[in-house]
Amino acid sequence: MERTKKIRVGIVCYPTYGGSGVVATELGISLAKKGHEIHFISYRQPFRLDNYSTNIFFHEVTIPDYPLFDYAPYELNLTSKLVDVVMHENLDLLHVHYAIPHASAAVSAKNILSTYGINIPIITTLHGTDITLLGKDESFKPVIEYSINQSDAITAVSKDLILSTKKYFNIDQDINLIPNFIDVSLYKNKSNFEFRKKFANKGEKLLVHVSNFRKVKRVNDVIRIFNHVNKRIPCKLLMIGDGPDRIDAEKLTRELNLSQNIRFVGKIKSVEKFLSISDIFLLTSESESFGLVALEALASSVPVISTNQGGINEVNINGATGYLFNVGDIINMSKKCIEILSDSELLKELRDNSLIHAKNFDIKNIVPMYENLYDNLT
Repeated sequence: MERTKKIRVGIVCYPTYGGSGVVATELGISLAKKGHEIHFISYRQPFRLDNYSTNIFFHEVTIPDYPLFDYAPYELNLTSKLVDVVMHENLDLLHVHYAIPHASAAVSAKNILSTYGINIPIITTLHGTDITLLGKDESFKPVIEYSINQSDAITAVSKDLILSTKKYFNIDQDINLIPNFIDVSLYKNKSNFEFRKKFANKGEKLLVHVSNFRKVKRVNDVIRIFNHVNKRIPCKLLMIGDGPDRIDAEKLTRELNLSQNIRFVGKIKSVEKFLSISDIFLLTSESESFGLVALEALASSVPVISTNQGGINEVNINGATGYLFNVGDIINMSKKCIEILSDSELLKELRDNSLIHAKNFDIKNIVPMYENLYDNLT
């Protein structure tokens, strides 16, 4: 049945390359297509928000440069902007992605708005490092805990993240599991052989890694795995993304004489085209609250070799869509890559299973879960 209730939602997120910003933006775009009015609020337009829609609005949080402040007071400016947008755009609710500063700013804005007789519900979606990294810092804990508990509803992207949140904080309400999602239809493109030839010669296999090249991603492990595989099977590696550990990864590539076999592609808005030409996706992270890029790989029918940390085992099913290993187990990851690339039937089976499993996380299945939550609060 066609929904008749349309909701005006303020979405607060980071505009950058990370998974939380991607998910928040894609959620807003999907909701707008269904007739809801979406107001993005951030310090810069989200990088995935590049298509015009009559139901999508962007409100930039400006940060004045006052000599009084050593550091720009972003949370205060965000709070003021939230108050302004809620009052003048008549929003029905705020959906904030990340605990601080977004949830804390939203709670402050809600308290201010109450003095004007406005009650605005807040949904806080937890994505990972706001709990697993910031949550371990005692200086942040009281603010994070308060902001989560003052939210009218809480969601988390994996079962593992729910357990971590309850482990680190005293939470006095239920946390709803609403996993990350993708639009599976975007990843159905068949492999483009002409495009593949730009990176791999005929008969060579193609491995791929996508991340923000931070320490937690252990990108040098990806390089070392590829080094072992390349000694047995002719192949190439695509390193997609950028970040602080890219320099070390490039240095290791040169030390291992792999510069002709590894291509550092940089940041790509949409990775579907690159995934569609790949044979194996490598994810060697110390921790993943969900593993959105792994899901993108699965939707592209690319099996995943990954670590078994955090919520990644809710995405990558060991023995079905790929294989899971302990952090730093470079040797066994390499052996499994070689086994898969040497067995065309195994590779096909993993490819088929990957796409089937990815469909469970299709945007058409997940967005209604958010809509139902919105309905309960408005």
